[in-house]
Amino acid sequence: MQKEQSSDNRIEELVASYRQIIGEHLTAETMSRLNGNQLTLLAYSIFRSEMLQGGMVQLIHNGYGPFIFENPFAKAMRLWGLKDFSKFIYAARQLYEKYAERLTVDCTDEEFMALYEQFEDLDEIDDEFIEMESEVTSHLCSFVEAHSDMF
Repeated sequence: MQKEQSSDNRIEELVASYRQIIGEHLTAETMSRLNGNQLTLLAYSIFRSEMLQGGMVQLIHNGYGPFIFENPFAKAMRLWGLKDFSKFIYAARQLYEKYAERLTVDCTDEEFMALYEQFEDLDEIDDEFIEMESEVTSHLCSFVEAHSDMF
């Protein structure tokens, strides 16, 4: 347990340093300040946080869909040994593509909360991620530890 916590902390430290490097906004210019592995770890951190806080509705509504689904994030996860998670990301991308236009419109907090009722089929993706999150995060912690020079 202690080793897992320290690995989690290491990832949090790395991601915090990446956020300092890119500043407040994730743009093509700020992303160019990080290497591909750093961007992938940042993407997982954002994906995990958004999914655990508000699921796919929140992830897409907050504008992270292009960063996660229109970049080689799923491929990187496969290359890092997370084949099932990679397949999951590809499946989630299909729903992102289906709903992105409707989920990214500006709305009030009340309208945002209503989105969860309008897009109930995203609940399955949310539940599936929650079931695998611990295993995926643990694998990534081990991967980062074993390949620290990449990050």
